[in-house]
Amino acid sequence: MTTKGDTYDVAIAGAGPAGTSAAIHLATQGARVLLVEQKRFPRAKLCGEFISPECLPHFERLRVADQMISAGAATLTQTVFYSRKGRSVNVPSEWFGAGGRALGLSRAEMDQKLLERAKSAGALVLEDTHASQLILDRGCVRGLRLKCGSEVRDYYALITIDATGRTRALARKLHNRKRPEHSSRYRLVAFKAHMEDAHLAEETCEIYFYPGGYGGLSSVEGGVNNFCFIAAAKDVRRCGSDPEAVIRENVFRNPRAAHTLAHAHARSEWLSASLESFGRRKLVPAEGLLTIGDAAAFLDPFSGSGMLIALESGELAAQTITNQLERLRQNASFAPLANEYLVEYGKRFDSRLRVCSLLRRVAFVPSLAEAAILFFGTSTRLRRRVARTTRRSQELETPPEAGC
Repeated sequence: MTTKGDTYDVAIAGAGPAGTSAAIHLATQGARVLLVEQKRFPRAKLCGEFISPECLPHFERLRVADQMISAGAATLTQTVFYSRKGRSVNVPSEWFGAGGRALGLSRAEMDQKLLERAKSAGALVLEDTHASQLILDRGCVRGLRLKCGSEVRDYYALITIDATGRTRALARKLHNRKRPEHSSRYRLVAFKAHMEDAHLAEETCEIYFYPGGYGGLSSVEGGVNNFCFIAAAKDVRRCGSDPEAVIRENVFRNPRAAHTLAHAHARSEWLSASLESFGRRKLVPAEGLLTIGDAAAFLDPFSGSGMLIALESGELAAQTITNQLERLRQNASFAPLANEYLVEYGKRFDSRLRVCSLLRRVAFVPSLAEAAILFFGTSTRLRRRVARTTRRSQELETPPEAGC
């Protein structure tokens, strides 16, 4: 039996950084917010767990910066990219402002802090709750049907936000598209675990390129290192889907990775996921529905901009809804809100997405990755400019360029 729940201004599915960012900003502006999460926090999440320096002003605005630091976040002062032939090029964190440091913090810790803040800001948070259906009225999204255990309840909202990540669980429901477990579209597989006994350079995030993929290793809280890597699905199948075998057969074809991870072992359970595609998706899949975070655009982890775009797109969606909320409460058209979101999203992110798309093509071709590392290593000015285009933030002013 389905019962009727309360009505909200905004219903958000997914309590990752994008969903909680939107929920916190909306709730602090007086909106009635429902935030739904399928899992119970804290929980592990497949992620590079690299928090770029530009995220820190977002944490300040969300009032969680102190909580992130007190959780034991590791300081990361540079990212070093290693080619298959052992060449390297570094990108200092100070190029991106915010005190010149990035952070390494597990998603279990970070997401828990953001969720607690969403609750204190006034959002109703429902964990262990599945958004089983969209509530539709003549093609318009009017809320969510939620299932928790045996209880099913409908919650109505003026605006619904899909913050479910790369799966786009809500947007897919519009066309009854189930996510296939096995598909030729899945050409890549990602793995992640926390590692012990890796010989990682201090305060450094290391990125390794090898045939068919790349991987990143960086410190997080608790004295462990997060290793997240991507490999071609055909190579994963050849290794019997064993991440340790994939590391030995593929990742170790990068000499720096072979050295750094030679004696490392997984302290946590390996997480894995098949990757369907990268790039931008539909921002407004239907009237009444917006997408944010990875549901709006799924970026390559090596760019280091995924966390930033999650937080920033959540804030952008909240600002757009706040601007239009009084109109929507008076049954005004959804179209102005949709148009504003599309325009502002394009201004903030489209150039970054184009650069990331170009770099992705380079990263998956070993000879091009080798040439790119060699080329960017010749000029600090060029390296800095390209790095900043992948993570440019409105808070940053461009200082005078350094010499070569």
